[in-house]
Amino acid sequence: MLSNIFYDAKANIKGGVKFPKINGIVTFKETKEGTLISAKIKGLPQSKDSCTGRFFGFHIHEGESCTGNLTDEFANAKSHLNPTNCYHPFHKGDLPPLIENNGYAYMTVLINKFKIKDILGKVVIIHDSPDDFTTQPSGNSGTKIACGKIEK
Repeated sequence: MLSNIFYDAKANIKGGVKFPKINGIVTFKETKEGTLISAKIKGLPQSKDSCTGRFFGFHIHEGESCTGNLTDEFANAKSHLNPTNCYHPFHKGDLPPLIENNGYAYMTVLINKFKIKDILGKVVIIHDSPDDFTTQPSGNSGTKIACGKIEK
């Protein structure tokens, strides 16, 4: 278990019905330079092409629940966190993609778009396709396949 010394908030990621093997943790640490985000995910669907891995959309959404309905099991995650009504990919919740490597992804990035207080209670979503950083409003990143609520 990670000690609270290393993070100010975290989201325990769980895959949905179609991808139950996905699990991991996303941690958030506030620094004077910005918020340091680290994602450690396993059980991601793997690429069938031996020359490449898969890219997965990775965002903070404005919803406060990883629940949904029959057509979108994470529908209550809502849209990307975007309190300032910016165009995609400049939402506060837009993050770099996760890159799958034999079912695993590990990434650390420094973001100065938000403080921990701005994201507590929100959710982290992994999508089954890469974000194209162009299509409005959400980058055409496909189905939500995993989710975790951001908590202290």
